[in-house]
Amino acid sequence: MMGDASQEATFRDASGLPRPEEPRSWKPLLIPRERIEEEIARLSCLAVPAGGRRAADIIHPQATEPGLGVAPGLGISINVLRPGESVVLPRDNANRVEFAIGGTGHALIGEQKLPIARWSVWTCPTMIRRQYRNDGDDVMAWLSYSNVPVLEKLGIHYSDAAESRPPFTSVNGVSGEVRFRRSTAPDHAILEDGARFRGYEFLTDIEVVENKALVWPFAETEPYLTTVEGDGKRTIMLLYNPATGRRNGTTHSFFATLASWAPGVERLPPARGHKHTSTACNYHFRGSGMSIVDGQRYDWRAGDLMLSAPAWSEHAHGAGEEGSTVLTIQDHPFQIGMESLIWQEKMDGPILTLGAEAGQTGYVGPRLEGVD
Repeated sequence: MMGDASQEATFRDASGLPRPEEPRSWKPLLIPRERIEEEIARLSCLAVPAGGRRAADIIHPQATEPGLGVAPGLGISINVLRPGESVVLPRDNANRVEFAIGGTGHALIGEQKLPIARWSVWTCPTMIRRQYRNDGDDVMAWLSYSNVPVLEKLGIHYSDAAESRPPFTSVNGVSGEVRFRRSTAPDHAILEDGARFRGYEFLTDIEVVENKALVWPFAETEPYLTTVEGDGKRTIMLLYNPATGRRNGTTHSFFATLASWAPGVERLPPARGHKHTSTACNYHFRGSGMSIVDGQRYDWRAGDLMLSAPAWSEHAHGAGEEGSTVLTIQDHPFQIGMESLIWQEKMDGPILTLGAEAGQTGYVGPRLEGVD
């Protein structure tokens, strides 16, 4: 029986249509510390569910199915283990940055055992088995940031319970030497401008770049951040995974940065902010401050989670007198890969295509100019 693949197709005349609209930003979203703590307490009181995972997804009120999340490309879940508990999670094709907000334990990501303490950051590469164990006396809670909403929008979020894959022994039922492989595939230069004409093997046997699970204990990263006014240290630093290359990511979808403002001086946001098409979400784990997003003020303090920079929203941040320490997750690497990342540092200045032309220089922290 032959199906009619074209029966649902329609055409839209795009001739003479106006230029695309400005990106449509979501509204900022502030999740107070109390609501996060209440959810952790609720999850902790649950009986062990099927599969052993106690978790809650955080959903923005503008999110629609499929692909519910805090932003169109960002999912965040709260995860909880009681003392002595462990959970094994199936493989899936999402990638994750995770952040401990309470308790101690370890994560076994594939064959790598990562120590987990409060304010540790770690990564979970795609299609890898994950096991978490609470080794401490308190509830272990962590935030998991993922690209699941994008995968669900595309209809390609895949998960299985396999712990290992069968060994590779043959291609098309033929054992032994493989005739068609990347190392022997044709690769021809076309004209003289760099264009090439390659065998299909380059698509089916992509060069492997090792992408290990990595952990950044806060005790190891904090010494590099400013803690005292005038100490000469940086206000913001990137948690870099070498596997991401020029995308400068923590995973291939997200970068994570730690930012620290020293106590002693209240830093108000600048009169105008900046904006970019990448979406940023801040978890404030020390101190307090404020954000101005599209002209609206939002006050935050330690323990608050905030969608602080919806895509293409003008935003600026400042810290209170007690200073502040913030984890920011942003889908910067994903957009570099799509070549869609644009950035406007000054509202009357140029719009830069980061990664495709010379970018913004001279900054050592959020809106802080450096001369070194």
